[in-house]
Amino acid sequence: MNDERKFTTWEEAVVWLRNQPDQHQLVLDAFYDDPLIEAAKRYFQSTEWQAIAALLAGRSGTALDVGAGRGIASYALARSGFAVTALEPDSSAIVGAAAIRDLAIQAQLPIRVVEEFSERLPFDDAAFDVVFARAVLHHTSDLEGACREMFRVLRPGGMLIAAREHVISKEADLPQFLAQHPLHHLYGGEHAFLLDRYTGALTAAGFSAIDTLAPLQSPINLFPYTLDTLRAAVVAKLTRTIPAGPVWRAALAPRSVFVSLLSIAGRFDNRPGRLYSFVCRKA
Repeated sequence: MNDERKFTTWEEAVVWLRNQPDQHQLVLDAFYDDPLIEAAKRYFQSTEWQAIAALLAGRSGTALDVGAGRGIASYALARSGFAVTALEPDSSAIVGAAAIRDLAIQAQLPIRVVEEFSERLPFDDAAFDVVFARAVLHHTSDLEGACREMFRVLRPGGMLIAAREHVISKEADLPQFLAQHPLHHLYGGEHAFLLDRYTGALTAAGFSAIDTLAPLQSPINLFPYTLDTLRAAVVAKLTRTIPAGPVWRAALAPRSVFVSLLSIAGRFDNRPGRLYSFVCRKA
């Protein structure tokens, strides 16, 4: 996509993107397709959400979905039994608060929508059992402040899941990441931080335990790939180099072998903007 146009709103950018026939798969992968309830159902069934649901197993109560966008995670949280508050500053009927309200009505799920930014949460201390933020921290204008606010509104024993955050190895990598991001040139707003910046902000906020999920470690970060589709892509790439497809498929067929190889590859993964997730607990 070499179009250099810029839009004044994210809604305009998404509408334009949805009208580009060659971007259909990107629209599906970003859950920007309509009807919204079908996109939300697809997210709920995705390997990404299944991995998140496993992290939330045994938890219940109230959940705050920060930077909720179209509400796909709010929908998934509500279907998982949480009473959900969706925080979304954009009022849009396609990519924002109005879209979430319509989704909640259609799905008949308990989702309350609040139009505000993550750097100033309009909620009492210890108001939520879970805070979920999908691809939110790297968009914040005040990373440390946003982390403090998410910690503040969590109840003791609560959990923050900050999913799919872009990471760079050095500041000089940021322009390269932004240049190759498929959506940044449409409206802007993308960003990435050093890994230590995220973990430092979460630690300073007060979280007592922080689990860092590396790019190739968790289905949360692999999506839209699954282990199977990623294995197929690796086999295809190896076959283009050394035409021995059946050999590569047989060698990588055992799940344990492929997972081990991903673990090794992760040590050398320095792609600008690669995705990390953070699972944080409040003592």
